[in-house]
Amino acid sequence: MDVSVSGKLPATQSAAQGGSSAEGIAPVFLKQILLSPEGHFQMFGMTFGMVSCVCIVRSIEISSTKISYTLEDQSGQIEAHYWLEEGDTSKAPDVMLNNYVKLYGSVRTQGSQKMLMVFKMFAVMNANEINTHILEVLNARYKSEEFATKRADNGMGGNVGAVGFSPNDGGGNYLGLEAKQLAVLQAVKNNITTEGIGRKELQQKFSQTSANEINTIIEFLISEGHIYSSFDADHFVSSE
Repeated sequence: MDVSVSGKLPATQSAAQGGSSAEGIAPVFLKQILLSPEGHFQMFGMTFGMVSCVCIVRSIEISSTKISYTLEDQSGQIEAHYWLEEGDTSKAPDVMLNNYVKLYGSVRTQGSQKMLMVFKMFAVMNANEINTHILEVLNARYKSEEFATKRADNGMGGNVGAVGFSPNDGGGNYLGLEAKQLAVLQAVKNNITTEGIGRKELQQKFSQTSANEINTIIEFLISEGHIYSSFDADHFVSSE
């Protein structure tokens, strides 16, 4: 199930496939992450590959392999980690202590402690972004609850199956990507095998989108340097 940063929900959703697909971006407060079950972030039975947060940076610790942050919002505090490429800090987020940031990342659990793996983080330059995030969090929660209620009323309980898109979602804007492009990129990144994710698997995962459109998105992500083919032309891994 896909709720983008804008909090919009796709008009249709296939539940026939079952499984535990984790795609889309959920705008959240930190307390929601801290109280969520282990694994990918879940909200009303729907699983999301990424979350977005607006927080204050309370500490920054730099090591040879990663930068660790202590982040805080009005609901709680969490540790976040940004992994460096071969110790290169030139691409590290340009953020400052005791300033607001917006981040996109995935939820991880180490022991009993929740943490965030940072995919993208940048300084908040306008107070309106903070207010907008709060509204997005509330909207996403209400939309998710509404959809879960409709699923229960229709006897469609259980895990969300195929991933849907809302054509007007803006979740990819921070990378210059559209929502569909960002979701496909995240699916490639989520696959940790050496051979990468297959073209057919991507087409099945996003079954509400035509195979031709998925192929177009794949070619675009390759041309932009986000992904590349692995052992053949039909398997892909992330370059990020």
